[in-house]
Amino acid sequence: MSESFKNQQQILEKLGIDQLNEMQLAAQEAIGNNDEIVLLSPTGTGKTLAFLLPIVEQLNVDIDKVQALILVPSRELAIQIEQVLREMGSGYKVNAVYGGRSGSGDKILLSTPPAILIGTPGRVADHLRRGHIDVSELNTLVLDEFDKSLETGFENEMREIAQSLPQLKKKILTSATQKVGIPPFMKMSNPKRLIFLSDEEPKLQLKIIVSTTDNRLVTLNHLINHLRSKRGIIFCNLKDTIADVSDYLWEREIQHSVFYGGLEQLDRERALIKFRNGTHKILLATDLAARGIDVPELDYIIHYQLPYKREELIHRNGRTARMHASGTAYMIKHQQQELPDFIEDATVFELTEAKKQKPDQEWETLYISGGRKDKISKGDIAGLFFKQGNLEKNELGVIELKQDCAFVAVPYEKAFELINTLNNSKIKKRKVRISLLED
Repeated sequence: MSESFKNQQQILEKLGIDQLNEMQLAAQEAIGNNDEIVLLSPTGTGKTLAFLLPIVEQLNVDIDKVQALILVPSRELAIQIEQVLREMGSGYKVNAVYGGRSGSGDKILLSTPPAILIGTPGRVADHLRRGHIDVSELNTLVLDEFDKSLETGFENEMREIAQSLPQLKKKILTSATQKVGIPPFMKMSNPKRLIFLSDEEPKLQLKIIVSTTDNRLVTLNHLINHLRSKRGIIFCNLKDTIADVSDYLWEREIQHSVFYGGLEQLDRERALIKFRNGTHKILLATDLAARGIDVPELDYIIHYQLPYKREELIHRNGRTARMHASGTAYMIKHQQQELPDFIEDATVFELTEAKKQKPDQEWETLYISGGRKDKISKGDIAGLFFKQGNLEKNELGVIELKQDCAFVAVPYEKAFELINTLNNSKIKKRKVRISLLED
């Protein structure tokens, strides 16, 4: 057994993955043997791990400068990739830089160069101009979800970055769609193309709900009652609409997270944490949530407002019926409202008024005031909740470990008892505060 294979098996064990899928195996071979790669695969198929494994394998432990740069269209995707890399436990330093936080803080991080740097094009380009990144050993560039970066107006910054890397050898582009060509500034002559896209979406059902009242919020409420035990995203086009819908849902004690571009980064991260760990089964969001965020498999999505373009519809719908699972996309419309011509093969769904159910919150999220920098691991946290909190194995939910804190999902009915029991406990000789993560 080769050393690289053993290392990879150790990484997969840390990530809780039994084996790579077909796309990931093909990507690993292609990236290992080619300098120009285009990887097209649907959302949720594991593209991140597909390019990270071979990149980490090719890093040189003796070089203390940035060797690989991963450009992403959103802060959430940057954070997500950084998290995966840390959980891989490769031993290499990784950092993510993005807008919405202190540039001076980034400068301090970059003063000790990471082997892998992840970032949004605008923030990375700014650091390059200021001389904060030494690119003399940077030989690998990944444009993850490159079409989305182009859509959101990052083309000039991406071109500037690509042209400022004199030692660039390996170029990797990934996307969940085939609609955008390779940008000329990447100067890819004959890339190896891996296409795992399919035009067929047989397991996705499209259902139209005609609102019988002018107030579509009433129809939405009936639909949520119908779907109450399931997990899904409600898409709106505008953040003002999200505010109205959110107020309406809270008035009816319907738990949910909200996610849109105008939120502070900390609020966006915590909304996703609560949605991922099941504290909230509903995420109310703009199209920012259609791609590039790490969320679990969904049972449904709801178009409270219909998207403006076909591509937005595809990416929203792509959040459900992923891989081999089934899912449903519901579209709420007024009786006289005309559907866009790009909405096809949808059937009208007669929504019967469901009985109002008591809120069924299963999980609650607790905040822990210690993280990786305190040498705390997920195992340490689990041990505390099992031994001193007296939880059974099936009562401990998702643990998310950050640099300076952690979040853990626990049974809703035991949350306050656990806070009273465990607050000010010691983990790795550090006293930590444990409290409820408020909305």
